[in-house]
Amino acid sequence: MRELVQMFEEKFSVKEVKFIKSPLYICPLGAHTDHQNGLVTGMALNISINLAYSPNNEGYIRVQSTDFPDEEYFHMDNVPGMLPGYWGNYLRGAVLSLSKKYKLNKGINGVIRGKSPIACLNSTAAVITAYLMALCDVNNLSLSKEELIEHSHWVEKDFIGLDKGILEQAANILSKNNHIMMMDCKTGNYRLIKQPPQMPNFEIIIVYSGIDSSPINAEYKNRIDECRVVAWLLQELEQNRRPAFKEAKLRDIEENVFTEHMEYIPGSFRRRALHYFSEIKRVEKGVQAWANGDLKSFGRLMFESGRSSINNYGCECPELKTIFNILTECPGVYGARISGTAYKGSCIGIVNPKYKFKIKDKIDKEYPKMHPEYKNRYRVHFCGTDDGARIVSMNEIAGRERRLII
Repeated sequence: MRELVQMFEEKFSVKEVKFIKSPLYICPLGAHTDHQNGLVTGMALNISINLAYSPNNEGYIRVQSTDFPDEEYFHMDNVPGMLPGYWGNYLRGAVLSLSKKYKLNKGINGVIRGKSPIACLNSTAAVITAYLMALCDVNNLSLSKEELIEHSHWVEKDFIGLDKGILEQAANILSKNNHIMMMDCKTGNYRLIKQPPQMPNFEIIIVYSGIDSSPINAEYKNRIDECRVVAWLLQELEQNRRPAFKEAKLRDIEENVFTEHMEYIPGSFRRRALHYFSEIKRVEKGVQAWANGDLKSFGRLMFESGRSSINNYGCECPELKTIFNILTECPGVYGARISGTAYKGSCIGIVNPKYKFKIKDKIDKEYPKMHPEYKNRYRVHFCGTDDGARIVSMNEIAGRERRLII
């Protein structure tokens, strides 16, 4: 973090600098339900996207990314349009989103480390949140966490064009260290359930397959449409009405309606719905297990989620299935599932820290043997949980660095 602040001071010759930590996240339970307005869980990680910034009193946006050579530079009265694949889109979208409701008088000077430190974890929501928080801070805007989620989601969905739910934004913004967040994606209501004292210590494992994932993966979009088809068909069968296809959501279907009519739903479409309805139950059971400090039961539900993602939701990636199967056989792994868009990317899990080196050794021994083409690309990461996105004081940065030295 200190390095980022130093880069900022050198570039802008400004000593009054502020700093935002915007964490990455995992979803232990609630896989592929947010885009159907379902129930999800989330945890922020102690791995973050970081932004050093100060106000630009002339209304200009000047941000340098450490991950790309070019600087994003424009005035807030003349925001450029969306440019496919360009890193500055998230900054442009953040300005436009806030400008729809608020008068922004000041821009920002900034340096951001915006690429995910773990290749398989999506960082777009974390990047957008960092920009939104910086713009709000320099313009003295006090937005609620719910409003930040709304603005961040608008950038991804309406400006960038990604057909996604609000899980990423919610986990990034609402999370609290030593808690699990549960959200109803239809109502926006959420709970933070504290880790009880009797719960054993754990760490998060993230195993990157070596295959890059993409939030606009064609298969990801296909699965969303398949869920919509089921919801659309069931509303016609049960209510004799045909909603607009884009508005059809499985959340609007009672499970007993699906059960009654499932024989009329074609096989692959039926499996998508089976995953959705079973995953909702796993979220509800998992939150109760967490509240009871029962990490073993919580982990078993994660394993069930992983198997359903493969068998019902159709996540057909041999590399990820290999990693998932290895984790199911490792002592010390409470639970694991395939993560991300689930056709490439990673597996996540919750593990007993005492076993983490044995777990890594087993992965290192078996995965390269089965998928030698990725032996130099796959990675195994361990991390902890953290609070959601926030402005960090320089004293906190200095204190953290002192702890790392010790």
